[in-house]
Amino acid sequence: MPVVEKPWGREILIVCNQHYAFKRIEMIAGTRSSLQSHERKVETILIHSGNIRLEIGNTPDTLEIRDYGPNEAYHVEPGIVHRVTVLTDCTLFEVSTPELQDVIRHADDYNRI
Repeated sequence: MPVVEKPWGREILIVCNQHYAFKRIEMIAGTRSSLQSHERKVETILIHSGNIRLEIGNTPDTLEIRDYGPNEAYHVEPGIVHRVTVLTDCTLFEVSTPELQDVIRHADDYNRI
């Protein structure tokens, strides 16, 4: 299974085909993902272990904040702006449509484009 190292941890791609993608995501406490959205990608995330804070909304200026823990899940539709802040080391499972490169970064702590 391909492993993609990230500044906040890593992603393990379990499967990606023409219908869906399935990833195991491991994130390190004190880090966060980019503030991002997708044009086409739809994703559902299940928190397996640890705790996260999700910022989510229609625009970067209208974000709501909610904390999630084990066995909780959230869903992100195309166009929705979102970011995960890692409160404790965590493992997430993501099921999505297969457009893995469909990322629009609105802000990023690691200066990624």
